[in-house]
Amino acid sequence: MAGDRHRSSYRRYAGGDPLAPPVDLSEALAHIGEDVMAGYSPERAMQEFLRRGGQDQRGLDELAREVARKRQELLQRHSLDGTMNEVRQLLDQAVLEERKQLARDAMMDDSDRAFRELQLENLPSSTAAAVSELNDYDWQSPEARADFEKIKDLLGREMLDQRFKGMKQALEGATEEDRAAVNEMLGDLNELLEKRRQGVDAEQDFADFMDKHGDFFPENPQNLDELMDALAQRAAAAQRMLNSMTPEQRQELMELSAQAFGSPELMEGLNRLDSNLQALRPGEDWSGSEQFGGEEGLGLGDGTGAFQDLAELDALSEQLSQSYGGARMDDVDLDMLARQLGEQAAVDAKTLAELEKALRESGYLKRTSDGTLRLSPKAMRQLGKALLRDVATRMSNRQGQREHRNAGAAGDRTGASREWAFGDTEPWDIPRTVLNAVQRTAGDGGELRLTVQDIEVIETEARTQAAVALLVDTSYSMILDGRWVPMKRTALALHQLISSRFRGDALELIGFGRHAEVMEIEQLTALDRMPAKGTNLHHALLLANRHFRKHPNAQPVLLIVTDGEPTSHLEPDGQLYFSYPPHPLTIANSVRELDNSGRLGAQVTFFRLGDDPGLARFIDQMAKRVDGKVVAPELDDLGAAVVGSYLGSRGPGRSTGYEDPWGGWYGGSRGFWVG
Repeated sequence: MAGDRHRSSYRRYAGGDPLAPPVDLSEALAHIGEDVMAGYSPERAMQEFLRRGGQDQRGLDELAREVARKRQELLQRHSLDGTMNEVRQLLDQAVLEERKQLARDAMMDDSDRAFRELQLENLPSSTAAAVSELNDYDWQSPEARADFEKIKDLLGREMLDQRFKGMKQALEGATEEDRAAVNEMLGDLNELLEKRRQGVDAEQDFADFMDKHGDFFPENPQNLDELMDALAQRAAAAQRMLNSMTPEQRQELMELSAQAFGSPELMEGLNRLDSNLQALRPGEDWSGSEQFGGEEGLGLGDGTGAFQDLAELDALSEQLSQSYGGARMDDVDLDMLARQLGEQAAVDAKTLAELEKALRESGYLKRTSDGTLRLSPKAMRQLGKALLRDVATRMSNRQGQREHRNAGAAGDRTGASREWAFGDTEPWDIPRTVLNAVQRTAGDGGELRLTVQDIEVIETEARTQAAVALLVDTSYSMILDGRWVPMKRTALALHQLISSRFRGDALELIGFGRHAEVMEIEQLTALDRMPAKGTNLHHALLLANRHFRKHPNAQPVLLIVTDGEPTSHLEPDGQLYFSYPPHPLTIANSVRELDNSGRLGAQVTFFRLGDDPGLARFIDQMAKRVDGKVVAPELDDLGAAVVGSYLGSRGPGRSTGYEDPWGGWYGGSRGFWVG
């Protein structure tokens, strides 16, 4: 037996498709980015994605609902009187056969027959009491005696099945030698556990025990702790089942248990076993109970199994909730999940765990000095690329044509080449592109075909051509009206476009609420929803004009996203002034600073959010002062409108006559290819 415990076994692979590609983080990152921009922390945003799941991926919430549904089905389908009903049926059958025999037996003394019939007629209504009373009855019918003996055999097998899964079937038709072997195993097991309780090293005793009694333990525990864990979990489930019975059911079962195998020895061994396990594993739930309300009766062994299932379902519910401190997807027991919900559920949970691990290890999340998680620059670039693709799709759908490229716009060649990326305007490096295709298809024997991955473009020297200031309203009204996230998405898309494709342009992001502030893209996208009221366009324009003056040889481009009139400005001494409705002095300061932008040559575009007529009149008047434009996009089109304005309102060949967010800019000088 000792050698058998270490033999290898093979079974069907249960971990999903072993040849499946690595998890795709793009969908997860897009959802996490949306939640971060909405004000969630990256940690919470990641947990929310794991809870919701993806388009083709079940999340934790759906798995938890399946767990809850199965738990409810168990309770609603079953009752705990299965063994009691089976005993009653066997008892009724035995009594019936005995009465038949008494009626047929012509040789029996009439007084003896009458006494026996009276005894059978007046049996107690309690099944346990009736079995106890008939224990010494001299059965005249062999069939009745066999049925009554089945009761003792059934009780013994059920009692053992409560503690050792599968015993009910294994001991069906058992001989006296088989029963003696069970009692011997129980005695040796209790001695082994009692040694552990006394602190004695019992590992060699465990090996000897398994060599002798290993056939009783098909789960093949590898050490004493594994054995105790398995036994304690099932014994605790048996105790919870007993606790869940009615007092009458519990009393009957206790009385019947004395009849198990026709000897009290078995119950003495089992009670001793329960006592040892409770002392060695006090952390198990020995006192819980459940309320069953179904009609399908469970035997003692099956009922104990149902309580083990309920315990596993409760554990899975907690694991899937991820609501405790330090929770990780690795906490989810995949084997347990497969047992309860099937292999596909385990595969889904494993994929979520791989997603979580990949997100933590991919560099998309970084831990700051104060211990909190933030989106890394790598994550910001990835999000920006996704948003820029969305912008390009919207622009392409609206215009239905491709932008032409002006020769020389990208700068002088450096002699180097790099892999093509979306939005590149540089010419192809034909030799490198063809070489990449040859190397990729070498040995295939087929014709040469180019793919996007083969393309390399000629690197050009960057030129400072535009100084861009994007002013985004961060006032309280932007939060109330659902414009907070679209504003951040717009800033990130423009930042990605300029930093990756037009690196010679200088972009400054300026958020303005009660006061204005120059922000890095990571700071802006992680900006909390601020309750402070105020729209300080004056301060924002001061910062924008300072940016333009730092780049005197660049074309100033001023892009202003707002949903309200100015209600705050800076006093000469630097103090903030706030007034609602807007004070004339606030309006005057804002107008004066916008005029300064116009004198610097800034090409100005206002992006008006909302339908407030007063705001529309104010912005129209402001735009006319500097020959600027006004765009009133839908929120979903804000990013495309801002990017389009940037592309079309800078450099030579600038379009004029801009009447809507989709006209006049798409044929501008700055190439933005949608292919």
